[in-house]
Formats: sequence, C-alpha cells, structure tokens
Amino acid sequence: MSAEETGVDGPLASEMSRPGLTPLQRARAIIGGSAGNLVEWYDWFAYSSFALYFAPHFFPKGDPTAQLLQTAAIFAVGFFARPLGAWLMGLYADWKGRRAALAMSVAMMCAGAFAIAVLPDARQIGALAPLGLLAARILQGLSVGGEYGASATYMSEMAGRARRGFWASFQYVTLIAGQLLALGVLILLQNLMDKAVLEDWGWRIPFVLGGLLAVVVFWIRRGMDESPSYEAARAEGAERARTMMLFARFPRESAIIFVLTAAGSLAFYAYTTYMQKFLVNTAGFSKTAATTVTAAALVIYMLAQPLFGWISDHLGRKTTIAFAFLAGAVATYPVMSALAGTTSEGAALGLVVLLLVIMSGYTAVSGLVKAELFPAHVRALGVALPYALANALFGGTAEYVALWFKDVGNESGFYVYVSAIMAAGFLVAARLRNTNVHSLIRED
Repeated sequence: MSAEETGVDGPLASEMSRPGLTPLQRARAIIGGSAGNLVEWYDWFAYSSFALYFAPHFFPKGDPTAQLLQTAAIFAVGFFARPLGAWLMGLYADWKGRRAALAMSVAMMCAGAFAIAVLPDARQIGALAPLGLLAARILQGLSVGGEYGASATYMSEMAGRARRGFWASFQYVTLIAGQLLALGVLILLQNLMDKAVLEDWGWRIPFVLGGLLAVVVFWIRRGMDESPSYEAARAEGAERARTMMLFARFPRESAIIFVLTAAGSLAFYAYTTYMQKFLVNTAGFSKTAATTVTAAALVIYMLAQPLFGWISDHLGRKTTIAFAFLAGAVATYPVMSALAGTTSEGAALGLVVLLLVIMSGYTAVSGLVKAELFPAHVRALGVALPYALANALFGGTAEYVALWFKDVGNESGFYVYVSAIMAAGFLVAARLRNTNVHSLIRED
C-alpha cells in the first residue's frame, strides 16, 4: 500500500512499505533477542534469589529481617539506576540501532555479575563491602534499564502483525526463564553443597556463571540482524529521538506507560521475587521448600505467557491487561492472607500460581503494547524511560515496602497497597486504545 492509500507518510510509510520477514528470519530474530534477555534477567534475579545467603556477609549486624532490609535497600537502589540506563540506552537504540544497544546492555551486565562474584565481604574490607555491592548493582541497574526498552522494541518490531502478541510474549518467557534459572541454580547448589559451604562462599558461583553466559550472549548479539523498522526510519531521515520530544509530543503515551508499569511491576515483584522471602519469613516454610514452590510456580507462569500472547492476538491486548489488573486488585488481599496461614506446600503452590496466571494478562503483552504506542524513531526511548521510572518507584521498592510493613507489625497493609495500585492500572487499561488495530508498528 502506498502512503496515499494509507494516509501515512514519513517513517511510518516506510515501515509499511517494507517487505515482511520470512518465518525463519522472524524466528531467528526472536530467539536472538530472547537469549540475551534471559541472561540479563538471570543475572538480575540471582541477587534476590541468593540474598538469604549473602546478606550476612555484607551486613553482619542485626537479625535476619534487618539484614534482608539492608539487602533489599541495595536492590531498590539498583532499580533507581534503571531510569538512567533506560534514558541513555533508549536514546542509543533510537540513534545507533537496536542491535548495538542490546550488545552494550549485556556487556554491562557481565561486568556487574563478575564484580559481585569477586567482591570481598565485610570481614575483609569492612564498610567498603556494602559500597562495592551497591556499585555493582548500580551497573546492573543501568544494564537492565537499557535492556528492557531495547529488547521490547526489537522483539515487537520483528514479531509481525498477525501473531505479534504471541511472538512478543517471549520477552517475558525469557525474563521468567532467567528468574527460573537463578532459582534452579539455587536449588542445585542447595542439594549439592553443604549448607555451611553455600553460606560461606558457594553463593558466589551463580554470579560467575552469569558473567560467563553474558560473554556468550554478547558474541551472539553482535551478529544479529537489525530491525527493519529502525532501518526504515533511518533511511527516511526521521528526526532523532530527544528526551524533551518524548514528553512534549507524547505526554499521554508516557503517562499510560508509567501507570501500567507501576501496577505491573509492583505486582510482579510482590508475586515473584518477594514471594520466596514471604514464604520463609511469614508462612514459616524452610528456605528449600520456599525455593521449590517459587520455582514450580514460575514454570507454570512462564508457560502461560505465549497462551496469553495468543489470546491478545484474538481478543485484544487491552482486554488481557484490563483483566489482569482488575482480577489482581480483587485477588491480592485474600490470596496473600491465605498464603500467610498455609502450611501445605501444595496449597501454597496453587495460590501463588493463581496470582501469576492473573498477572500473565499483563506481562505477556506489556512490552509490546508500549512499543505499539510510539513511532519507530522514538520507540526505544518511549518504551524504556517511563517504564524505568515507574519500575524504580514501585517495582524496585516492593520488597522494601513489604518488609517495612512486616517490621512495623502491619503486613496486610502491603496487600492493600498492591491492590490499590493495580486498581489504578485497571482504570488506565480500561481507557487504552486497541493497539491490535491502532498500532504504530506498521510492519505486516
């Protein structure tokens, strides 16, 4: 179709006029983008998965809850580096290409993982130990901040209109797989190593593994094809993305992404990374049992992503997101309350799975919907920056807020907090345009 026939000109017309990718090209692009995403999130989640073991090394004073609070604070600070990473890498992805940004982000994650692996603890260097841990997490925060926008944009642009929800859902498949891999390494080490050895130095192993995997993915990403949408915008001579352009020309889209991300990130971290600690500190499960329940729930959650992506291709992405936030707002309080009182691993697994399946309506299509709101020349920055700001404020602080409520003796207050933010997300999702029809990704 011509620009005259579609009523579209400039970079969008170029996107529409380019021939589509072959199925093999599309599959290779999705696999290539997904592999790096998996390693990025493995390295990110290894921190929270092994926090129960390394917290005493960096914060030797206080009871276990106090040590976890301090470790969670550094986890949150890592999140606050993500907006800076999103801003810098979003601009870089829109200026120099998605492939270049993806390679740079995984290189930064590699450096952060190796830094944690070799960092001396408080017995050796005193107060410098938590500062070193903080510096490594900031570097990883910069990396993940850049990764999300670049990978969401790249995979959405390579997915194709007919099955865009299905293919783009693999961003969260690999995100969850990264978290699952971190838990899998934890389970493996718990079963192969003596507990004292794991607590002494075994917790460093997953960070060495993460650094090595990142080296492999860096090599893979250097050889990936560039996104046709980016190449079309560059060939057309589209205006380069600028920060003020984003907020001046796309304030509504930026606000939508902020609110959706606030609700989605808070719920995601409450239901996943915090859940392991919740099952230990509140429900009274052993560390091993909590890890097993969390890992099993994540397997089901991972498998649900393509299903909800497929559903979004038929019923609409607006519909699945609105369902996730409305059902989550209603279910969080009673489900978390029931989890706090259960002693059965099977019952705990069922309750966690319920929350995660509900969340799949959002996570399967979250990056795609955000990418569909922006034209190609500002898409990576538009996806990354509002997401990272909201993720830092709500996702990054989820564990800390939860532990604070527990510390002051009002743990159920956290359930109310999660429900309220998800209700706000539902109100925004209900007014979202149907991006299945009105997407600004113009590829066939």
